[in-house]
Amino acid sequence: MTTSAVSNLELDIAGMTCASCAARLEKALNKLDGVTATVNFALERASVTVPAGYDPQSLVVEVEKAGYSAVMPQSHAEAAGDDHELASLRNRLIAAIVLATPVIAMAMIPAWEFRNWQWASLALAAPVVLWAGWPFHAAAWTNLKHGAATMDTLVSIGTLSAFLWSVYALFFGTAGHRHLHHGFSLTVTPSVGAGDIYLEVAAGVTLFVLAGRYFETRSKRRAGAALRALVELGAKDVAVLRPDFLRPDGAGIEIRIPVEQLKVGDEFVVRPGEKIATDGVVVSGSSAVDASMLTGESVPIEVGEGDVVTGATVNAGGRLVVRATRVGADTQLAQMARLVENAQSGKAKVQRLADRVSAVFVPIVIAIAVVTLVGWLVAGFPVAAAFTAAVAVLIIACPCALGLATPTALLVGTGRAAQLGVLIKGPEVLESTRKVDTIVLDKTGTVTTGKMTLVDVIAAPGTDRAAVLRWAGALENASEHPVAQAIAKAAAAELGSLPAPEGFTNVQGKGVQGTVDGHAVVVGRESLLADWGQYLDAGLTPTLCEAKLRAESEGKTAVAVGWDGSARGILVIADTVKPTSAEAIRQFKRLGLTPVLLTGDNQIVADRIAGELRIAHVIAEVLPADKVAVVQRLQSDGKVVAMVGDGVNDAAALASADLGIAMGTGTDVAIEAADLTLVRGDLCAAVDAIRLSRKTLATIKMNLFWAFGYNAAAIPLAALGLLNPMLAGAAMAFSSVFVVGNSLRLRSFTSAIRPGDMG
Repeated sequence: MTTSAVSNLELDIAGMTCASCAARLEKALNKLDGVTATVNFALERASVTVPAGYDPQSLVVEVEKAGYSAVMPQSHAEAAGDDHELASLRNRLIAAIVLATPVIAMAMIPAWEFRNWQWASLALAAPVVLWAGWPFHAAAWTNLKHGAATMDTLVSIGTLSAFLWSVYALFFGTAGHRHLHHGFSLTVTPSVGAGDIYLEVAAGVTLFVLAGRYFETRSKRRAGAALRALVELGAKDVAVLRPDFLRPDGAGIEIRIPVEQLKVGDEFVVRPGEKIATDGVVVSGSSAVDASMLTGESVPIEVGEGDVVTGATVNAGGRLVVRATRVGADTQLAQMARLVENAQSGKAKVQRLADRVSAVFVPIVIAIAVVTLVGWLVAGFPVAAAFTAAVAVLIIACPCALGLATPTALLVGTGRAAQLGVLIKGPEVLESTRKVDTIVLDKTGTVTTGKMTLVDVIAAPGTDRAAVLRWAGALENASEHPVAQAIAKAAAAELGSLPAPEGFTNVQGKGVQGTVDGHAVVVGRESLLADWGQYLDAGLTPTLCEAKLRAESEGKTAVAVGWDGSARGILVIADTVKPTSAEAIRQFKRLGLTPVLLTGDNQIVADRIAGELRIAHVIAEVLPADKVAVVQRLQSDGKVVAMVGDGVNDAAALASADLGIAMGTGTDVAIEAADLTLVRGDLCAAVDAIRLSRKTLATIKMNLFWAFGYNAAAIPLAALGLLNPMLAGAAMAFSSVFVVGNSLRLRSFTSAIRPGDMG
C-alpha cells in the first residue's frame, strides 16, 4: 500500500488497566482489513494506519466490542484539566485508606481484637472490596465476557475469593463466635476448617493495588507533561496589523485575535516580553529573541529585518513586526510536538517482547494458582491454607510493572529530549544509539558555521590596518558576493558605519574597484591588482606574499587590497569552526565513538578543520552522490555508523546510516531523512541526544529486569506459602510505582556540556 493511499489516525482509549489490555486491543484492531495499529498502554492511545477514506467510527466500534471506549484525541489542555479517572481513583483510595486501615490493624495486632471485632471488620471491609475495588471487578467482568483475562482478573478473583471465604467462615464456619482471636503471619499458616477470616487480605490487597493504580496513573500524567508543556508553549492570542483605510498615511491598526485565526501573510506585532505567535519573517524592528524553550540554548539570538523567527520564542528586546509564513500544524512547534508524540506512541523491540509476554502471562498465572490450590490439597493441607496460597499467587503476579517498563521510560526520555532541543523520531532510535561506534560528520554547516567569516587582516609595513579594513569594507559593502559580505560585515562590526564608495565596478571573477574617501581602491584577486600596476612581489611586499601563501596553504581565501598604486593588505576569509564543535568531538570520543570528517572540500581545507578539532579520520573531495557510498563502505567494514548532516546532499547518507542525525538549522529534506533532529544547530546537542537515548534505553532495561525478576522470584514464594496475600498485594503495587518512579528520574537529565566548557 502506498503512502498516498493511507492515512494516520489516533484514538484515546479509556478502560485499559494493564499491558494485557493493550495487547488484546492491538490484536483486535489489527484483524481489521487494511488496518495497522499500535496501542500504547502508558499513553492510553492507539496510533492507527488505515486506508484513505476509512471511517474512524468503525475503529471506535471495534474498540467498544473489545470492552473499552475510544474517542478522537482531546487537546492536551482538556485532557489535563478534565481527568475524571484520576479524581475517581483518588476518592476510592481515600475511602479505602480510612476503612481498610483498622481492618488491617485489628488482624495484625491480636491485642486490639475486641469482642466481635470480626463483624466490625466485615462492615468496614465490605465497602472497600465492593465499592473501592469496583473498577477491578467491572473490568474483570468485561474481559470475561470477551473471553479474556487481564491484571484486573487476578485482582478481582483474589480479593473476592478472600472476602467470600471470610463471609462463609463467619456465617457458616467457626469464625463468627464473639471471642475469636488469630494472629498475623508473614507466610501462609496451615489451619483447620473454616475458622480463619481473610478480610485484611481482601481489604489490604484492594487498598494497596488501588494505591498503586492511583500513583501509577498520576505518574503517567507527569511523564507526558513534557509533551503537554511543549504544545502549550505557543501564544494564545496575537496583535495583527490590519490596514486602516480612514488614515491618510495608510498605517495599520492593531487588532488582537486568537492565534488560531492567524493566516499566512498576516503581519503581527510582538512587543518586548511577548511570545512570537507563529513562524515568520521580521518585517521591521530589531530585537534579541530567547529561543531557549525550543532549542535549549540560553543565549538570545539577535534578529532584524529579513530574519526568520520561530513561533513560541520570546521577544526579549525591542518591538518587532513579523509576517506569518507558517501557521497551525505547519509551524516548527507543531512539527516538534508531532515528532515527540510519534516517538512516544511507537514501540521499541524490547517493548514488543514485553507485550508478547504480557499477552500470555495472565492465563499462565491463573493456571499456576489452580495448580497451587490442587497441590496444597493433595499434600494434605487444609482448604484454607491451600486457598490462601493460591490467592497469594494471583495477587503477586499482576503484570502491571511489565507493561509500564518501556512506555513510561519512553514518555519521560523523549519529553526531556524535546526540552533539550532534541527530537527523536521513533523508539527504535534508542536501540540504534547503543550500537553506534562511528560518527560521520559533514563539515559545512555541521562542524563549521557554513558562512564565510573574516579571520585575519594583514597590512603592509607602514600601512594602517584600520584603513585596509575600512576602505575594503566600504567597497565590498556594495557587492552581494558571500566573500564581500563577510568583509563588509566584519568591517562594520569593528569600525562602525562605512563610507559610501563612488564609481563602484564589479570585475567579473576578479573583484571590485571604486573610489573611497578620494582613494582609488581595488579589492580582489592578485591578477586584478596587477591590472592596476599593484603587484604582490616577494621583494617589495614580502609580508603580504607570505600571508597570502600561508592562507592558501591552509585552505583559506586570501583577498588582496590596494590603493594609490600599491598593494596595501591581505584579507583572510574562511568558513570557521563552530565554538562548540571541539568540545562536542571530545565528548563523542568519551562516548566511545570514532569521529570521521566528511566533506566535498579539498584535502587542504579538510585537514585544517580536522587538525583544529583533533579528528584523525578525514574523507575529503567527496561528491554529494558519493556520501552514501562512504557510509556504506564503513558499514561493510563492520562499523555501526551515525551520520550528522544538514544539507539536501546529506539526506541520502542520513537515511543510509544506522543512525541519522539532522541539524535543525538544515534543510527539511535532511530533517525528514534523519532519525534524530537537533533543533539548535549545535553538535553538542548530538552528544546530549546520544547520552539521553542510551540512558533511556538503560532505564527501560532496568525496568524490565525489575518486572521480570520480581515475578520470577515472587510467584514461587507465593506458591510455596511463603508470602501472605496482603503483603503480596503491597509488593505488587510497589513494583509498578518503582518502575514509573525509575523512569521519572530521566526528567533530571542534564547536558554534559556547560557553556563554560566550550571555547
